[in-house]
Amino acid sequence: MTATVHPTTSTGLTANIAGLLAYVLGPFTGVLFLVIEKENRFVRFHAAQSIVVSVAIIVLSIALGIASGLLAVVPVLGWIVALLAGLGFGLVTFVLWIVLMFRAFQGVEWEAPIVGRFARNFVQPEA
Repeated sequence: MTATVHPTTSTGLTANIAGLLAYVLGPFTGVLFLVIEKENRFVRFHAAQSIVVSVAIIVLSIALGIASGLLAVVPVLGWIVALLAGLGFGLVTFVLWIVLMFRAFQGVEWEAPIVGRFARNFVQPEA
């Protein structure tokens, strides 16, 4: 976790605003900022992390959907568990999204749990 933000980027935005905007539409804005920004590692990190986190959330959503479909055949208890799991997952992903945008706005390269290291390696491969 570092707080080295360069004042401007090749997009004309300040780095913290560009980092925040990389999360707004998940993989779409992540790819956009990763393609547009060639030099600012802070923005590139947040763009890469936006992509990695979004893809992980999509994969987990599909798995949760399949599990919910299987649980739905269990009378009453199955669909209650499926509903609560879906609501819990939605709440956790929303809070993570807000935290990621807030940390980017603060100028901090905060790695998301589990998948943040993949984003860091994508932007800054180990030698």
